[in-house]
Amino acid sequence: MTLAPVTRRDALAAALASGAFFLLPRIAAAQGVSQLATGPAEPFSFDILREMARDLAKRPYVAPEVPDARILESIDYDLHQQIVYRPEDTLFANDPDASKVRFFHPGRYFKEPVRMYVVDGGQAREIPFSTKLFEMPEDHPARLLGAGTGFAGFRVMDPEQKDDWMAFLGASYWRTSGYVGQFGMSVRGLAIDAGAATPEEFPRFSRFWLEKAPNGGLVTYALMESPRVTGAYRIVSHRDQGVFQDVDANIFLRGDIDRLGIAPLTSMFWFGKNNDYLAPDWRPEVHDSDGLEILTGAGERIWRPLNNPPYAMTNSFGADGVKGFGLAQRERDFRQYEDDGVFYEKRASVWVEPKGDWGAGAVMLVELSTNDEIHDNIGAFWRPAQPATAGTEFDIAYKLNWVESSPTPPVAQFTATRIGAGGVPGQPRPANTVKFVCDLDGRGFQGLDRTSGVEAEVQASRGVVGLTVAYPIATREGWRVMFDLDIGPEDETDAPIDLRMYVHLKGQALSETWLYQVFPSQMRELLAAHA
Repeated sequence: MTLAPVTRRDALAAALASGAFFLLPRIAAAQGVSQLATGPAEPFSFDILREMARDLAKRPYVAPEVPDARILESIDYDLHQQIVYRPEDTLFANDPDASKVRFFHPGRYFKEPVRMYVVDGGQAREIPFSTKLFEMPEDHPARLLGAGTGFAGFRVMDPEQKDDWMAFLGASYWRTSGYVGQFGMSVRGLAIDAGAATPEEFPRFSRFWLEKAPNGGLVTYALMESPRVTGAYRIVSHRDQGVFQDVDANIFLRGDIDRLGIAPLTSMFWFGKNNDYLAPDWRPEVHDSDGLEILTGAGERIWRPLNNPPYAMTNSFGADGVKGFGLAQRERDFRQYEDDGVFYEKRASVWVEPKGDWGAGAVMLVELSTNDEIHDNIGAFWRPAQPATAGTEFDIAYKLNWVESSPTPPVAQFTATRIGAGGVPGQPRPANTVKFVCDLDGRGFQGLDRTSGVEAEVQASRGVVGLTVAYPIATREGWRVMFDLDIGPEDETDAPIDLRMYVHLKGQALSETWLYQVFPSQMRELLAAHA
């Protein structure tokens, strides 16, 4: 099972989807007349796109033809670096209030053609692919491509056209630069069988219609196609101390889908405070996100620190009427990463906020084992309880918030999870026992101390929970929970142990609910390292 068709820092993923395209070696663009031509006008609206997707779902799937596939295969990472979009052909370049759009050239990793249109006044005009829109060496193989090749995707520039703040590239993926101009995790239009026993299917956006929006925003309409699904998407994007997107999606199923993933998020977690013993890297932490957040329909706030499991894991969290979920980056201290090249402390948290009641369903978390930061090994999405059978339609609306932190809950949030050898320093360490140390930000703990009766309730699906204490941290603001867990004797299955914990005062919750999953094999590795 995979979460992405290519690794995040493979060839184009490094140069394009990471938002670093502007850093690549540039060939000086010739100063001349714009080559951005458009085709004839035709009526367009979201209703028209919706009917297009509905009609396509009634027909058998036809895989896209890839013109000049051999030429595209020859355009590897190095050759792709030599291709630069002509600045004078930037879409909306002459409108000072509009977001500026530039298009990605296809290559080895993005061969399937993507068609582009510009929308104005209810009329759409196609922007045909042309090698004249790009600068490249005279002997470059891309010069042999024909007009029917198609683009790979597009990116949206800031008003000065120096950096991009949003990019659509590959399948139905897109990214934004978040709240401080730093690209990190990505989102998708839809996930099909992610983390399932059957191979994952990757729907793709085959056509885009781009329309100016007020205040420098952009409206992106997209047609989704794959063997088992079609879809019509309307994504309204704007920036204001973060990137905010309103997504309307009409999804039409051509075939049965076991695991339909709505509003899927894709990220990377290699190691953090909870599992730094697994990595040989010199940095203290390496991750785009460090936890999954869920706001249930009942109002419970859940925090699940991410894991790098020994084998692929999929967890389901019941979330009928879910009010929100997201992958968050809570650690914001540069000293916890010490990476002055990719700045993990600046990666945005992405919060999904449903519009209306999504009904019965669950938030699913997929975690894959990884030994490097180049792989997107984390996925999260909402799975409706309604069977995803052929002929079914889903009308979904939600908001994506690319921000520093998700909406602040009324209770304390967990800020760190650490694991070490159990027992008491200076005394023989008990066998098979690990210690959990979980820190909270202290919100709502004002006026409370060790004598106030604050307690942490810990539950484990297996093993034995030992002495548990909750107390204020002496040297800084916040509280800490410590408890031991005896994981029991070694067995052959290495089945995970599920933990659940929250802090309360006389039954009144003072914290969000902390969930975690422990793998005995990894805990024994940790204990061996401490022996």
